[in-house]
Amino acid sequence: MTAVPLGPPRRLVEFTLDGEPVRVPEGATVLDACRAAGKDVPTLCEGDTLTPKNACRVCVVEVEGARTLAPACSRRAEPGMEVSTDTERTRHSRKLVLELLASATDLSTTPRAEEWMRHYGADPGRFGPGAARLDEEAKVDNDLYVRDYDKCIQCYKCVDACGEQWQNSFAISIAGRGFDARVSTEHDAPLTDSACVFCGNCIEVCPTGALSFKSEFDMRAAGTWDESAQTETTTVCAYCGVGCNLTLHVQDNEIVKVSSPHDNPVTHGNLCIKGRFGFQHVQQR
Repeated sequence: MTAVPLGPPRRLVEFTLDGEPVRVPEGATVLDACRAAGKDVPTLCEGDTLTPKNACRVCVVEVEGARTLAPACSRRAEPGMEVSTDTERTRHSRKLVLELLASATDLSTTPRAEEWMRHYGADPGRFGPGAARLDEEAKVDNDLYVRDYDKCIQCYKCVDACGEQWQNSFAISIAGRGFDARVSTEHDAPLTDSACVFCGNCIEVCPTGALSFKSEFDMRAAGTWDESAQTETTTVCAYCGVGCNLTLHVQDNEIVKVSSPHDNPVTHGNLCIKGRFGFQHVQQR
């Protein structure tokens, strides 16, 4: 029997989290420690398959001796540090960030956004009806997925998934500045005329629903989308011999979308166009 190399063991780093001593492997982040300790620290731009971009700033924590609040998603744990996750300063910062996001962005399909706003007492309406919003129609330029910029918080996750961290297609990037900044293809061309290979890995990492399956978009518009009525079944893609895992989301005995387990050693949540979108033949009658 051949032994499987597990890599060198990592030392444990001990520090104080909300007054309690915790130990995490060297290289772990403060957010890793919070999750291991069962602490619910909100985050939008952090993803378990991507390098943190520190864009949303919802996960900030207070580090003893630091001048500014630190993003828990990227701050590495250090021996002896003292971290507080629920101080008046962190709560005020999260409240303001959520208010700013919700005043300019449609967070209606962002998981837990409404819960977090209630928890922190965020009131986006206090900025008034004149708060800058895009108020654009969703871009539907293909039959596979939809771009709704009204829901985009510019977390960069889709850009990273399309770029060097995963797909290396580089079909999208941030264009414009200030309130005009947005995720865009080159020269704002339709996706069908861009370098997009329609792998859909950008949809997999989008935290707000700004990118969604065309099937989901149409069902939401018709009022028939119901995640509580959906079942999930993980299987193996039959298109080739790579062995990618697919999770089929089924509602009313119809596949409505496909995702992939992030902990799968083959795909890490990523798929190609066939695996993610080539499911229609299964339900042809």
